[in-house]
Amino acid sequence: MAGTGAHPLARAEQFIWLTARVLEQRRFAQEFLGGSTDAVETALAAYLNEDSGYGHALEPDLRGPVSQPLHTAHALSVLDSIGRCTGMRVERICRYLSDVSTKEGALPAIHPSQRGYPAAPFIPVVDDPPAELLATGPVVGLLHRNQVWHAWLFRATDFCWAAIDALEQSHPYEIQAAVAFLDDVPDRARAESAADRLGRLVRDQRLAVLDPDRRTDYPVAPGYAPGEHHFPYDFARTPGSLARGWFTDEELERSLDHLADGQQEDGGWPVTWRQWAPGTALEGRPLVTLRALQTLRAYGRSLG
Repeated sequence: MAGTGAHPLARAEQFIWLTARVLEQRRFAQEFLGGSTDAVETALAAYLNEDSGYGHALEPDLRGPVSQPLHTAHALSVLDSIGRCTGMRVERICRYLSDVSTKEGALPAIHPSQRGYPAAPFIPVVDDPPAELLATGPVVGLLHRNQVWHAWLFRATDFCWAAIDALEQSHPYEIQAAVAFLDDVPDRARAESAADRLGRLVRDQRLAVLDPDRRTDYPVAPGYAPGEHHFPYDFARTPGSLARGWFTDEELERSLDHLADGQQEDGGWPVTWRQWAPGTALEGRPLVTLRALQTLRAYGRSLG
């Protein structure tokens, strides 16, 4: 529970300076303190490899130097957040994405180059990994939002549509990936129709906790950590998301109250996914804290 005294943003700032990597420090400063955009880009460049992908544990649950789709998706989201998801940099990233794509033209969750380096046990490394909506959807949506056009996008977009159309049973992270795609893909009528269907699936399969006071009544997806629940704000990160229509005003407000109350005594928010190494938890909490602040601000909640 949140402590008393300083405003949420001031407490989060102390937590970020105490615990965060340089990249998250720079991102916090840029988003909330008027800091430099160039400084964010400089910090992100430390994770860039010669193949134009990103590695070096940018996504904390994958360790080691090698480029991975999940790291590169993370990097794209950072570039998007500072308005620099453009130009030759993104052209080179798309070339990397094309090189590591499966025969379907989409991204695996983990490329086999991860073998031999530490990785979360819940993300298995296999020799011939399948394409995953989880890895592909957020990247494709983000590139469409920035009006990036590259040959890789055409097949990857088709893959995402087919994967979403085929969804009958799912889990929260996959739904979030689908929303990230649907929120920005150009065919808005088709996106709205697909989102309506997914919203019914989320409610029917009880993938979102609609009453935080009764969250133990909701199932946890197979493979998730005990108590790893998801809430309306996890799906509708902003009021403009298609997923916003899945929830009533009351359901959303209750979930935002729960999010605001989740700030801990040290000023950060907790990691809820399965922990497997001390360093990954330390690196994950500033990322979760940034996301919580962004979500609360998007919905007009006061941060102080």
